[in-house]
Amino acid sequence: MHDFYKYLPVATEDQDWGLQILHAGYHHYQPGNEYPDKDHPSHHRFDNENGRILQEYSLVYITNGKGIYTSPKTGSLPVEGGSAIIVFPNERHLYRPDPNTGWTEYWIGFNGVNINKLVKKKIFSASKPIYTIGYNETMVNLFMQVIEAIKNEKPGYQPLICGAAMYMLGQLHSSAKQQLVTGDEENIVNHARMLIRANLETGIGPQDIADQLKISYSRFRKLFKEYTGIAPVQYQIQLKLERAKEELINTSKSIKEIAYDLNFESSQYFSSQFKEKTNLTPVEFRKGFGKGL
Repeated sequence: MHDFYKYLPVATEDQDWGLQILHAGYHHYQPGNEYPDKDHPSHHRFDNENGRILQEYSLVYITNGKGIYTSPKTGSLPVEGGSAIIVFPNERHLYRPDPNTGWTEYWIGFNGVNINKLVKKKIFSASKPIYTIGYNETMVNLFMQVIEAIKNEKPGYQPLICGAAMYMLGQLHSSAKQQLVTGDEENIVNHARMLIRANLETGIGPQDIADQLKISYSRFRKLFKEYTGIAPVQYQIQLKLERAKEELINTSKSIKEIAYDLNFESSQYFSSQFKEKTNLTPVEFRKGFGKGL
């Protein structure tokens, strides 16, 4: 693959998608090569003494080689092959390959309300800009799809590549979450999810599952939430509500019967949980599918 980069205009209608790709590229730097090369646009060049400040986010994926990343918030951090870096707007920073190894980099630059929301919720933070994901073929393919799409700028390409960028961010977040638990802990969570799914109608609760797994409930809850993002009680309720939707659509069972079968403490509690998650009562949901009462 030949070195490539391109800076992009963004149409007003593309901003409605919540993310806009501003530039993207690929470059392989041999050991000892100038970084960035002399052809790199001046408005995105590095000052090797003071770094640079961008007005947009950048996601940089280093597939091989090694180097450093530096910012006031992080100090100097090592960057190994298989690392992804998120560069934040208005943050002075510097990254470059080790002259003895060089590196291969893919990157995209982007802005938009979607990434701002994720940062506001602290899903991504300038204090933790580096993600170790190894050589990830999915990420490489996504970058190549973006680069291919922007070469010709065909109609509708911005929403297409914005979707790819969000998928990349999801890959980073997923990798970070998985690194929070060990292999044994992952097995515990997977076993728990299996037990919850298999026992939606038996009345078994998260405490019972913790007992079966022979760990304390507090540890079980902490592991489960770290891995899945939600507490085991909420995980169980959401699965029950999905089962309830199937019952409401495909059977003529009453609301009370469905609540009883799924071991909700009362039909009123079932209805309140259903309304909270779907913005509809069970009756309204059923009527929407033409089942009536």
